[in-house]
Amino acid sequence: MKLVWSPETASKAYIDTVKSCEVFDESSVAELVSAMAAGWNAQLVVETWSRGGAIAASIGLSVAIHHTGGRHICVVPDEDSRSEYVGAMEKSGQSPPEVVVGPPEEAIKGVEEIDFLVVDCRRNDFARILRVAKLGHRGAVLICKNASSRAASDFRWRSVLDGKSRIVRSVFLPVGKGLDIAHVGAAGGGGGGSAAGKGQSRWFKHINRQTGEEFVIRR
Repeated sequence: MKLVWSPETASKAYIDTVKSCEVFDESSVAELVSAMAAGWNAQLVVETWSRGGAIAASIGLSVAIHHTGGRHICVVPDEDSRSEYVGAMEKSGQSPPEVVVGPPEEAIKGVEEIDFLVVDCRRNDFARILRVAKLGHRGAVLICKNASSRAASDFRWRSVLDGKSRIVRSVFLPVGKGLDIAHVGAAGGGGGGSAAGKGQSRWFKHINRQTGEEFVIRR
């Protein structure tokens, strides 16, 4: 089994998120992540959030879960963040998801089979969170929001995932403050194993972070 795209579900989640996020400045991010999570029928959506962060993307993920029937978990670093997050979600009219309190890098280790993961690049530990996340056997979609403000300009998906997961595709989108997105293939999928990959050429990708243009070179 692998993640299968449903344009109909994605469209419904997108429209519902537009209605739910009319008052938010970063609604474009919310609409995109909602459509992606719903379209890929994510059964376990995990996000990280900390005090003072925008809530629009969280609303979008909550809307997506209503369409997929899955679980939505938010990992926050402390009780102050939990209180602010829950209050903001309730004020928006959304039911708060499951909230896990603790250092995100440690807390996320207790969550398995993640289909859809959203991290904030403004946190110094975002790469470590991606590295320790336990992704689902159907594959997963990983999103770094606020990617334009990312301190680590030399960020590379392959180095962060340390060869443990097969990256099907990745793209940087100039949406909001930048979204860096990677689609990880299903466990045991073709083209990612060491035996299957011997002797095959590889694709190298360069992304213009200002325009979102993607340049691909095969060697």
